Amino acid sequence: MNSGWTYRDKIFAEEAGLTAISFYVDRYRHSDETEWRRRMERGEILRSGALLLPENLLCAGDELEWNRPPWEEPPIPTEIPVLYEDEAVLAVDKPSGLPVLPNGVYLENTLVNLLHGHLGVDGLPPAPAHRLGRGTSGLILLARTKHARGHLCAQFRRTTSSYGGETLRKIYRAITADVPGLSGTIEVRQPIGLVPHARLGGVHAASPNGRPSCSICRVLARRDGRMLWEVEIVTGRPNQIRIHLASIGAPLLGDPFYGPEGLPLPGTNALPGDVGYTLRSCYLRFEHPDTGKPIEINAPLTAELM
Repeated sequence: MNSGWTYRDKIFAEEAGLTAISFYVDRYRHSDETEWRRRMERGEILRSGALLLPENLLCAGDELEWNRPPWEEPPIPTEIPVLYEDEAVLAVDKPSGLPVLPNGVYLENTLVNLLHGHLGVDGLPPAPAHRLGRGTSGLILLARTKHARGHLCAQFRRTTSSYGGETLRKIYRAITADVPGLSGTIEVRQPIGLVPHARLGGVHAASPNGRPSCSICRVLARRDGRMLWEVEIVTGRPNQIRIHLASIGAPLLGDPFYGPEGLPLPGTNALPGDVGYTLRSCYLRFEHPDTGKPIEINAPLTAELM
């Protein structure tokens, strides 16, 4: 059991006049109206310290609190091999199934919580410089000082359309079903943005109105009806590799969420964070925040990814 959590919301002018129940049903779509009414009946939701009832009307400026009681989180893998470490940075091999940051049902069972023993010289826990999905394994880089965090995050925010002179490089390997006609190197530039989703309101997927995105996808091998890919991502959009490979007709084998054209699979109860696919961060090159020198780190590969 974790220690529970308090979710806070502030009501803006456009939400004034809504009932409390309609606000929560629309804002947090992971639960239906019946469950939200039960939470209010149990006294979990407050407005300015007073109990909030389902039919109460909201006013602009209201500050709401949902005091979620402790809950049992799903189990996680806890072995975190260290790939590189110095006073400024930490690189570890994240296993599949482990979320990096709190999200959904995961509050304390996260990578950042497991790495609290690697406090930096500032006395702060390591902070992720980039993202890996819960189902993605492999190399992830974390900052151990405030200076390193600012420097590394600036590198990862940088988006380019070419590789000329760029220090930062991120390379992954992935497995899809064998798709006839796909071979060699394919540059995918499908924009990625939010699309409507019944449970979450919106999710990242292929969208003509999305942000520019670029992945360099190379077929490494074909065997037993599967394809092994090496993917270098130039931009860093959420779920970029899963969306880009799906958009060219090669969704990751076992991906429960993304299907043809890089869109959510219709008629599924899966969520973007669900696991089942093989995607591994296997190489990273970055500029060290203290020395300015390039650092290269590799994560070990399993037999199926070689």
